[in-house]
Amino acid sequence: MKRMIGVLICAAFLLCGGGFALAADQEPIVIGFNLEMTGQVAAYGQAAWEGANLIKDIVKPEVLGRPVVFRLLDNKSDRVEAANAAARLIEHDKAVAIIGTTISGNMLAAGEVCEKNKVPIIGPTTTNPLTTQGKKYVFRACFIDPFQARIAATYCYRDLGAKTAAILSDISNDYCVALGKFFQEQFEALGGKVVSVTYCKAGDQDYSAQLTEIKSKNPDVIYIPNYYTEAALAIRQARDLGITQPVFGADGIATEEFLAIGGSAVEGVQHTTFWHEKAAVTEIGKKYVELYKQKFGQDKEVNVFGALAADCYLIVMDAIRRAGSADPTAVAQAIEDTENLEVVTGPVTIENGDAIKPVVFRVVKNGRWEYSSIVYP
Repeated sequence: MKRMIGVLICAAFLLCGGGFALAADQEPIVIGFNLEMTGQVAAYGQAAWEGANLIKDIVKPEVLGRPVVFRLLDNKSDRVEAANAAARLIEHDKAVAIIGTTISGNMLAAGEVCEKNKVPIIGPTTTNPLTTQGKKYVFRACFIDPFQARIAATYCYRDLGAKTAAILSDISNDYCVALGKFFQEQFEALGGKVVSVTYCKAGDQDYSAQLTEIKSKNPDVIYIPNYYTEAALAIRQARDLGITQPVFGADGIATEEFLAIGGSAVEGVQHTTFWHEKAAVTEIGKKYVELYKQKFGQDKEVNVFGALAADCYLIVMDAIRRAGSADPTAVAQAIEDTENLEVVTGPVTIENGDAIKPVVFRVVKNGRWEYSSIVYP
């Protein structure tokens, strides 16, 4: 009996070994990564890269009998660098699909390059509607800004009972300005009044002028749809000035860095975001959370940028498999045809390049992001 078991084990080993050898002999399929590894929003890109590598331990990088390899380029949180990275991944590395960028401004630049070269690119967290508008090769794995801003405005007006609001946007980022505009439209359509709209710029350290105006208007709620550094600094200074009104943010503050910079001043801040580990409903989502905790510690919260990058990997791998080809045009069409695919953050369907996904609400409690609720489209 032992002899028979040994024969079976050897046979299985040879079969597995033969399978790996076959895949290894095939030309690799290259997936490019165009991420913000340095610069203003480096935390987003680094988390996305972390998530993409983590999901490979659950869904092996192999499809159509060929190994899949990653090529990462740092776009330095800069539009020109993002466009250059896309061109290099296509021309030099022969990427069949690109994952990234994590912010919309960079995606607008990189997306133009991909559209011209007919190579699909999918952004984990690029929420500006313009990034996919009129494009055949540009996709996203998240909801869009009009949806999250209108949901936030509705929540502030109806659930918080706010009748007046102030908005502080980063005028140097299309993402921030657009969110403020969508929030104002919805808030005023419901009957509320936006009593102050002020602007800052990325890299600003002093927000006293904007906050003094906001304080003078005494709004019921303050909407700050900026990236994590600027939002955290503004909120700290607001609390120092005695501004106690509730503050609401968008997905751009969904980082550990926001909590670290803001400290106790950001306690109670709420925001709209893509996901929370307590909202894990798919089997692969639960596996991802378990593996993340094993690797990074049980107390570490699963980063949403990493989870969305993992989603992008799963969407691209599924598209290549369904297309039966690594031809970029065929892969792009298969991504567009994605329907009810189970990924880390839940089932996803793609329509006109956009993912149909719910909005999650979170709140800062005791220095951590706590899950609050989820709103489906």
